[in-house]
Amino acid sequence: MKTVEELKEIAAQVRRDIIRMVYNAKSGHPGGSLGCTDLVTALYFEVMDIEPANFTREGRGEDMFFLSNGHISPMLYSIMARRGYFPVSELATFRKLGTRLQGHPTPVEKLPGLRIASGSLGQGVSVAIGAAIAKKQNNDPHTVFVLTGDGELEEGQIWEAFMFAGGKQVDNLIAIIDHNKKQIDGSTDDVMPLGSLKAKMEAFNWTVMEMDGNDMQQVVNTLREAKSKLGQGKPVVIVMKSEMGMGVDFMMGTHKWHGTPPNQEQAEAALQQLPTTSLGDF
Repeated sequence: MKTVEELKEIAAQVRRDIIRMVYNAKSGHPGGSLGCTDLVTALYFEVMDIEPANFTREGRGEDMFFLSNGHISPMLYSIMARRGYFPVSELATFRKLGTRLQGHPTPVEKLPGLRIASGSLGQGVSVAIGAAIAKKQNNDPHTVFVLTGDGELEEGQIWEAFMFAGGKQVDNLIAIIDHNKKQIDGSTDDVMPLGSLKAKMEAFNWTVMEMDGNDMQQVVNTLREAKSKLGQGKPVVIVMKSEMGMGVDFMMGTHKWHGTPPNQEQAEAALQQLPTTSLGDF
């Protein structure tokens, strides 16, 4: 069990890792990675029942997480390394040719902790539904989690998946929609207005919850409550308000850092804003 303060310290280190990884690679997606750090930190270090040392791609006997919006891979890689799936030093290989930490996650290189390739948007919810159904068939009581971005909701497949999960009562599944209202081309309101996600998901027979994804205490409480609502004939979705670029003032409030790496001056400025931690940089 981790305290909220301990989780905040881990999240602070993950944000430092993200900036350094993307700067070193001169490529990557810092904005959404920084925004989703608190959520995925809480999942891996507090909420999910997982055993990194005994990882299998099948995921039997443990909770499973799928990252559908795979471009925010630096966040996931940092958290997996800090959780013990692979050496923290390997973060220095991010986006280098021939390494396991590619820009979009891929299991081809057999990276512990990773189950699917993602980054081709719209597919992760479908995979998570399949994993959840497999757990039901195997009498495995564990939970499947999936994270998707709000810009990703422009993909038609994801709505077919939402409709299937609600209609087929896949009630061991928790989806989180990162509703930061920004995507690579601008505001989601300008590119493709989403309307009320709460009303849409309720119409698809999902139990809908909402939370501030950058309030660690609220994140932990909401995730625990979401797990308590499973097994009642409906999947659960959490509409998560987050801030793209969270923790770095010049990256917040804009879509421009969706897929733009910082230069040396910007990286140094970002790291000055992000507190150092007892975990230490890679």
